[in-house]
Amino acid sequence: MLITLKFWKRIKPKNVSFVILMLHFCVIFGQQKVIIIDPGHGGKDTGAIGTNSIQEKDVVLDIANEIIRLNKTLINNKFDIYSTRYKDTLISLSDRSQLAESLKADVFVSLHCNASNTSSKGIDVYVHNTNDIEVLIKKSIEMGLSILKESTQKLGFKKRAVRFSNFQVLRENTTYRPSILVEMGFVTNTDEADYFLKPKNIRAMALAILMGLCNYFNTGL
Repeated sequence: MLITLKFWKRIKPKNVSFVILMLHFCVIFGQQKVIIIDPGHGGKDTGAIGTNSIQEKDVVLDIANEIIRLNKTLINNKFDIYSTRYKDTLISLSDRSQLAESLKADVFVSLHCNASNTSSKGIDVYVHNTNDIEVLIKKSIEMGLSILKESTQKLGFKKRAVRFSNFQVLRENTTYRPSILVEMGFVTNTDEADYFLKPKNIRAMALAILMGLCNYFNTGL
């Protein structure tokens, strides 16, 4: 069942319980899907540094852990979700991809925050820039659009685009499974950097990604 915009409009955004109500409508049919959530960077690799000194590696790890928690507490483990890291450790890009292959993951979702020297803001999703595996690229785009829709329409972030890139984690995964890299806003933008300082907003972003995956598996596969 799709989680529709009409349903969202009937619920006050500031009421956290609205998400719980909505997620009960997210029913996954068939075999449990295996999802790899990949919080980027970690350890000595901080990633981007925000205007408020927030570090990308911490934001993405918090969101990844929250996705796993919400999958368990709100939708009764409808997905079989694994993270490439659960703590502030640096995992090689090849090891991240190897985990997905070892677990025969159905999809791979890498989480990042963006940075810019300008006043850029909003959310981008990247898929691999190859034409050799059109079916998986198409599914990657569908998954990216689903997450982009949830995170922009429901959270108020600017919707930027689904873009193409040769990021290693995409290159090593796209041959085997739909794979995306989500840039969840710009930590160099004051408003978006401050957004991630609040635990409720970490939870909101995690929910948006989880619901985007929920909708994708109901329609995209």
